[in-house]
Amino acid sequence: MWAMNTNQPSLFQTITKWFVPIAAIIAFAAWMYISPEGALGKLDAIGYAVCHRIDARSFQIDDRQLPLCARCTGEFYAAGIALLFQLFVSGKRSKLPSRGIIAVLILFFLAFGIDGGNSYLYLLKQTSGGAFEGIPNLYIPNNTLRLFTGSGMGIALAAVLYPIVNQSIWRELDERPALEWKNFSVLVALVILVNLLILTDSLFVLYPIAYLSALGTLALLVLVFTILWIIIMKQDNTFDHPRQLWLPLASGLTLALLLVLSIDLLRLQLTGTWSGFPGLSG
Repeated sequence: MWAMNTNQPSLFQTITKWFVPIAAIIAFAAWMYISPEGALGKLDAIGYAVCHRIDARSFQIDDRQLPLCARCTGEFYAAGIALLFQLFVSGKRSKLPSRGIIAVLILFFLAFGIDGGNSYLYLLKQTSGGAFEGIPNLYIPNNTLRLFTGSGMGIALAAVLYPIVNQSIWRELDERPALEWKNFSVLVALVILVNLLILTDSLFVLYPIAYLSALGTLALLVLVFTILWIIIMKQDNTFDHPRQLWLPLASGLTLALLLVLSIDLLRLQLTGTWSGFPGLSG
């Protein structure tokens, strides 16, 4: 009697391999159609799904705001750089950083929360007044602090997400920490250097940062949805080579684009503008 071939793909898997790329193309085409014209317009549409995009709280390219506000720019460009950095220096390492590095990441998170809360209170006092006038701000918020606290948060997100992705994907795990003190210090120094370059307002810096921040946003969404897809399909720890990940990544991209598209359409319907929320400034 012939043994059953357990490696034969199921009908569902075969259908999925055809459906996901088609769905990805449709989602991408729909998003391209509704988003503003031009390369920066497409980047704006990504930022539009996750950021308030208040003009006064954003860096400018010739009086044109970047796709994300200063805080989100820092957060998502730093997350993108941190993910790429770990991809090259850490490979399949799947262990979370040491307690010492985690403590630093918690400080980054607290700084992000404190500065964000203080900034939000300042915005409420400017737009609503009333009861908020009696609550003192810790300090006057500014885009420099937003950039640095946002980039710290971006590092923290990537430092936690990267090893979790590896833990979910690979059949054989490298049990070493994805970030150790030496590489972590280099990453932080690199982000600080980029932040200082951003503050020069040089077009040669801001144009690449516009792309990095928007694509960093999309990369985080894709990774999260890729892991979700792998869990739903019960494919945890079944992959041996990056080329085997094309279907989960395509699925993650499709879901990410559908989320961005849905939020863009909803916000555009509510506000009627691709700019920041009407009535909010400062």
